Amino acid sequence: MTPLRQRLIEELALRGYSEKTKEAYVHAVAGLAAHYSRSPDQLSDEEARSYLLQLHTQGGKAASTLNVAVSGLRFFYRFVLRREFYHIERAMPRVQKAKRRPKAYSKAEVERLLKVGCTQPKHRAFLMTVYGAGLRLNEACHLRPEHIDRSNGQIRVEQGKGQKDRYTILPQRLLRELEDYWRMYRPQGGWVFPSSRDPKAPMPDGTGQKIFYHAVKRAGLPDKGGIHCLRHSFATHWLEAGLPLFVLKRMLGHTSLSTTSNYLHVSREHLATIKSPLDVLHQDR
Repeated sequence: MTPLRQRLIEELALRGYSEKTKEAYVHAVAGLAAHYSRSPDQLSDEEARSYLLQLHTQGGKAASTLNVAVSGLRFFYRFVLRREFYHIERAMPRVQKAKRRPKAYSKAEVERLLKVGCTQPKHRAFLMTVYGAGLRLNEACHLRPEHIDRSNGQIRVEQGKGQKDRYTILPQRLLRELEDYWRMYRPQGGWVFPSSRDPKAPMPDGTGQKIFYHAVKRAGLPDKGGIHCLRHSFATHWLEAGLPLFVLKRMLGHTSLSTTSNYLHVSREHLATIKSPLDVLHQDR
């Protein structure tokens, strides 16, 4: 390991960044160095800008992916090389993300996914956990038995996104499903959903995604953006049921209420049950 990379890792560690973020930022700086075949501390802000511009023009990369590279390079130049942040910010602007409404399945579609799409109890228990508790994929994969609070009907999420702990709901149907799954599989290694290759390790995120896509295909459902749409469905269905927005915010682990407010749209299923005031005018006569 080069001294420069070691300094980058140390600066990230001092600020409490997660392992996933550390890996992403180191990868971003390594990509810059590989592009020019030179040490990154020998590169100017303009050269870093040209590299980012090339990433943009290559196409095929989401705005969020490009912004991770921008954040990684900004961090490196600011905290490792100690360059002026004002100049760095101008040289490495963030990508404007397209505003998209979260896509959600209807309740009937979720039921079909669980009943028809899941042929194995483990897969059904996993997807039901993601939907029933509104978990992110990585949070579900890293669930431990001690996180299941049967007496209070809650699931504790430790070190979720932003390294925050929180509690979310544990539905009775989900609890029964998890108990049946536990009796059948007896998972070892301290994880509710361990890796099939190494029981001492949690299920990889990629495996969780594959479980979801295979279930969607079997159930004949449309793809609405990967397994994260189950979390969108959880949020949408709870708002339709009348749950206050600030309560949902805490269950989802959002930092800002504006993020949770993205779910303030009406699903087709809910819209079909609403009568227009125009249609009921005659009833008031």
